[in-house]
Amino acid sequence: MLSRRHHLLWLALLVGLAASFSGAHAGGLNDTGIKTCSNATENGLPCPVAGFPGQDAEYGSNGFDFTKLDANGNALPASATNHACVRDNVTGLTWEVKTANGSLRDKNWTYTWYDSNPATNGGALGTASGGACHDTGRCDTEKYAQDVNATGLCGFRDWRIPTPNELLSIVDNSIPYPGPTINVGYFPNTQSSFFWSSSPSAGYSSNARYGSFYYGDVIGDLRSSALAVRLVRGGQ
Repeated sequence: MLSRRHHLLWLALLVGLAASFSGAHAGGLNDTGIKTCSNATENGLPCPVAGFPGQDAEYGSNGFDFTKLDANGNALPASATNHACVRDNVTGLTWEVKTANGSLRDKNWTYTWYDSNPATNGGALGTASGGACHDTGRCDTEKYAQDVNATGLCGFRDWRIPTPNELLSIVDNSIPYPGPTINVGYFPNTQSSFFWSSSPSAGYSSNARYGSFYYGDVIGDLRSSALAVRLVRGGQ
């Protein structure tokens, strides 16, 4: 795994990184959040850096545009602390907000990766209900999405597991390790942890990909691993 330092150097020095995410969202593309530049050995330098032109921080908004939503999907002021969802006004995606009260969406619950659809599961179902969650026997990614949809969270019933690129779209790379590499004002109760994506790992039917909110990257792990989940809707 890349260290946090090398991860940021890689991000800062690759011009047009966001272009690789085109097609991942129905709307636009978020910025990475990086506000400083780098040379071959140092991060956190003011831009521009001689000999290292065209870095990430020299382009884009270097920020995000979110709106908090109540349990019925109504917009709330940025100062609100009782929001249930967050709308990303750049990508058009709407995200689940985790709770800290032991309820269905509590931040501490974990889930194994499971997908019964042969068209999307990469040739293997995964592990059914191997996590620890609110409803015994329902602790995998597929069942969690079903259970949240049954509640009509924020007025919607089309919640799903995000793609890897969608998870990366809410990573704030200006936040140093150990994170969480996300805006906790909009996404409270986020732990520096691993969150499942919907994507199987290519070539490894026993694995699937997850987003790390320690480092802000995407890696793979066994589908039997018990990890966190944050649902999304819209896009695709």
